[in-house]
This record gives sequence, structure tokens and C-alpha cells, in this order.
Amino acid sequence: MKIYAVGLGPGDTDYIAPRAKEALLRSDVIVGYTGYVELISGLLENGGKKVISTGMTGEVERCVAAITEALGGKQVCVVSGGDAGIYGMAALLFELAEKHPGVEIEIIPGITAAVSAAAILGSPLTNDFAVISLSDLLTPWDMIEKRLDAASSADFVICLYNPQSHKRSDYLEKARDIALRHKPPGTMCGYVRNAFRGAGSESGSGICTLAELPKARVDMFTTVIIGNSGTRVINGKLVTVRGYKL
Repeated sequence: MKIYAVGLGPGDTDYIAPRAKEALLRSDVIVGYTGYVELISGLLENGGKKVISTGMTGEVERCVAAITEALGGKQVCVVSGGDAGIYGMAALLFELAEKHPGVEIEIIPGITAAVSAAAILGSPLTNDFAVISLSDLLTPWDMIEKRLDAASSADFVICLYNPQSHKRSDYLEKARDIALRHKPPGTMCGYVRNAFRGAGSESGSGICTLAELPKARVDMFTTVIIGNSGTRVINGKLVTVRGYKL
């Protein structure tokens, strides 16, 4: 009885690890968010696999279904965007499978959004950085604010996931204001939408100052990187220098 928790990376199948592709091909059942299952539809064609997918907020339902299939003797693959252990399905799988120690869970890592966005922008994560989601669906805003304040005061580069949505249209501005408590307005930042998502996706990126950040066109498919005191623009690329003696 085995479940693979697979990180699909940014979306383009060229950026899925070979081990992840192997798990997808080997599994009898594929479980995931509808949007992520669609991204790998080409890998599932003519495979005779059972596909279980749900929309947003169906995470518990999907994990329960995966465990049920595994207990029935099926080999199951649960897919997450990016990495399954970074805002993904891995921890929830472990929680729900706690009463079923006979179910083996193997985590297959994927390229998380921070890494994808950084590669497009340049090299902004070369030194210490923090990853913070601005979604308050599962984490209260007051806790998010504390984390933003702490990371800013410690001069971390900060990578923001889920920076803005229709319901949270001012959250990026709030995050910017918190960062300004400790970082100068001229701190260099960057943003990337649909990094390496693949053909047909509306992608884009930009570089701006911290003061200008709320003007950036961002949404739930965008990753935002706020630089630190060592972040600057070099030949059009966002780079955080590490401090080597040159």
C-alpha cells in the first residue's frame, strides 16, 4: 500500500523530475486539484488510470480518497503544484494516514514557486530568505503580519506566495507597509506570474522598488520577491549578492 506525494513543479512537464514522472506512470490512481491534473493530462493519456480530482478547498476530500484507494490495494499518486511539502498535500496526507501505518507515503520533491520565480528574475535568493504565504484561509492575518515583520526586521529576502486575490485586493499593499517598517523604500523587488507554467499560460515578470510594489499587477498565480539590503539590479536582473570579496 503506497502513496506517492508528487510535486509537479511550475507546470511545464519539462520541469517535472524523472522520479515524479516514473511515479505517475507506475500508479493506478492519480489524485489532485483539477487544475494540476489538467497540466499533466498528456502524461496520463492511454494509461488506463483512475483520476480523482476536485476543485479548490477539496484537499481533505482528495487525501481521504487517496488513502481509501491505497487501502484497497491500489498504488496512488497525489499531485501538488510546486513541491508537495511546501504549501502542498504531503503534511495533510501524513495527518490523515496516521491511523493507517501500513500505508507508505513517499515524497517526491518538485521545483517550488520561489525557485522558479527567482530563476526568471535573476538570482535574488542567493542569501538567507523566508517564504511567506499571504493567504489567510488557514493562517490568521495577525500571524502572517508577525512573520512579515520578523522577516523584514532580520533583513531576509522575502518570497511571497498567494500575494493577492479579488477578496484580498489590498494584502500586497499591507505586506509592503509592514516591510517598510524595516526596509528602505528603494529596496529592489521582483514579481513573476505563471513562472515556467508552459504554453498557453499568461506569464510575465517585472522588477520594481518596494515603494512601487503595490502597483504591480499580481494575482494568485504570481510570486513576489522582496529583496534585502544586498539586493540590486545587475544588467537587468535581480541579484542578491552574498558578500564575496571581488
